[in-house]
Amino acid sequence: MRNFFTLLLVLAASTVGIAQQSPARPNDAKAILNTIDSLNKLSYDTFLQSPDSARKAASKALLLAEKAKYPLGIGNSFYNIGHIYWSQSYYPIALVYLNKALLNIPAHENKLIAKCFITIGRSYSDLHNFRQARRFLDSAERIAHGDLDEIADVFSERSLIYRREHNFEEALAEAQKALNLNKIVHDRANAAVLYERIAVVFNKTGRYKEALAYADTAYKLSFIVHNKRLRANVLVVYASIYNNLGDFDKAIPFAKSGGNLADSIGVVDVISGAYKELISSYEKKHDLQTTMFYLKRYNKMQDSLSTFNKNKNTELIQEYFALDRRLTEMAALERADMQHKALLKSQSYTIITLTLALALVLVLFVVTYYFYKQRKNLSEQLRRQHDALLEQKQLIESQTADLELLSGIKDKLLAVIAHDLRTPLANLRNITDMFGMDYFSNEEIHKLMQEISPMVKSAEMTLSNLLEWAGSNIKGRKLNAGSLDIFLAGVEMEEIFGHALQKKNIEFRNQASPGQSVFADENHIKVVLRNLVSNAIKFTEAKGYVVLSSELTKEKVIICVEDSGKGMFPEEIEKLFSLQTHFSQRGTAGETGTGIGLMLCKELVELNGGNLWIESKPGRGSKFYFCLPLNPEYV
Repeated sequence: MRNFFTLLLVLAASTVGIAQQSPARPNDAKAILNTIDSLNKLSYDTFLQSPDSARKAASKALLLAEKAKYPLGIGNSFYNIGHIYWSQSYYPIALVYLNKALLNIPAHENKLIAKCFITIGRSYSDLHNFRQARRFLDSAERIAHGDLDEIADVFSERSLIYRREHNFEEALAEAQKALNLNKIVHDRANAAVLYERIAVVFNKTGRYKEALAYADTAYKLSFIVHNKRLRANVLVVYASIYNNLGDFDKAIPFAKSGGNLADSIGVVDVISGAYKELISSYEKKHDLQTTMFYLKRYNKMQDSLSTFNKNKNTELIQEYFALDRRLTEMAALERADMQHKALLKSQSYTIITLTLALALVLVLFVVTYYFYKQRKNLSEQLRRQHDALLEQKQLIESQTADLELLSGIKDKLLAVIAHDLRTPLANLRNITDMFGMDYFSNEEIHKLMQEISPMVKSAEMTLSNLLEWAGSNIKGRKLNAGSLDIFLAGVEMEEIFGHALQKKNIEFRNQASPGQSVFADENHIKVVLRNLVSNAIKFTEAKGYVVLSSELTKEKVIICVEDSGKGMFPEEIEKLFSLQTHFSQRGTAGETGTGIGLMLCKELVELNGGNLWIESKPGRGSKFYFCLPLNPEYV
């Protein structure tokens, strides 16, 4: 209550001070600044989807900031307008606004100044003035003072300069440095652009497979970050790659789609690139009529573009002077407004009286509320004590249930060991006893070793699954999540099971997307993959296949292990995850198992934030699916 009375006194004193100085209220001023910042943020966030609307928002923010005498808002507004004009390829007028931004941004706003330098450098790069571009990028790196976002942008723009100079090795090095920083700061938007730039470098150096892989990643991310400009660029990159590969029928649809998308958002450079790829495709197909059609359209566009740029530059300069004139008019209106403020000062005394009356009413309300609160606190204290007693009772009941569960697990483990490990070990003991008595010839020993190997590996995986599963249920399991590339994990699985695959003449196909990482415990997921691939081999006939694939959804990756084996009935699938049924079958070559492996897989997948399910039909093979969270660096 004492704090509340102090607040009332401060409120009254502040009201008197305001009455003596100015009728403007701090909350109103703060709201105006928040509005300016919100408009600038909206402009920056939407300029790739709707540049004209974004420029209008920035212009409105500029007028409000000038009226409020808000230097950061003025500088940020000029920066946004310049950035939007750069995105539409109006580089000279963009440089005018960006330099105006540098004159207004406060000196301590290093991040915004660095952004401004980076955009100026990119504009000079687009104008092929690489010396000036490097000078501004170097300044941006110095000003950033370790800001990883901005330093990543500097590396990215340097990569583009090296690419335009055909120094592809340096271009890749700078792009990779930028990509590493973007992964650290989780900047998906810039990472998406970098994937497209790396794809272009690989395309220009003849590494078309890598180019397609990086282009695929950039295209998918363009939807996630809502970057239509990037998407149009990637479509034209696809067209260029397929032209270089000689697949002109694939190149043509990509070039048309990229050109249409670029036309819808007004990106002239991409439209020009799309026409060039179409001309190249039809020329190499020896379709001279269509080649001449697109060549005429390209030349006509260039002529129209030259005329349009002259008119547009004149129009943009006129808009600039119109905006400057409005700012001058606002300054004149502000001087007139100062004269009116003196007339409002007399009304402030009435406001003071009403404020004090309101304060008195609030005091009466607070006193009443204080006694009500005391009574409520006492009731709450009694309720908490009652809840604590209930929690203790529930804890005791939960511990009793846990003890019963652990006892059941122990019995289950003993039953599995007796059922599934005793027989292989007994067979091994008999063989070793007979070997010690010299019952076998060298040829028989060699044949027995080949037959024993699958038995030992089966017993080893059984024991490993039992230990993993028992440890997770008895001691609990710790999660050490990190980045895991499913494609590389598939390569490792193919190496581990190489002998088993070769022995049964089974083909292993790794169709997981390269570079597509999940966020999970690497050891857990490798245990899951080992069990699923082992099961697939076990139940697949000779000359069959096992396929590992992955599919990217909005925030998850769906992984599938598919086989061409004998499949299962629905009632068999229902028994797979039941501890009581202990369901397992022999493989196509007589392999045995415990049934614990799939239960372990299910627990490990769910522990890592996913789930596991099965699709199977008798005689048509099985598909074991599980999903995992996408690595945040690639989301």
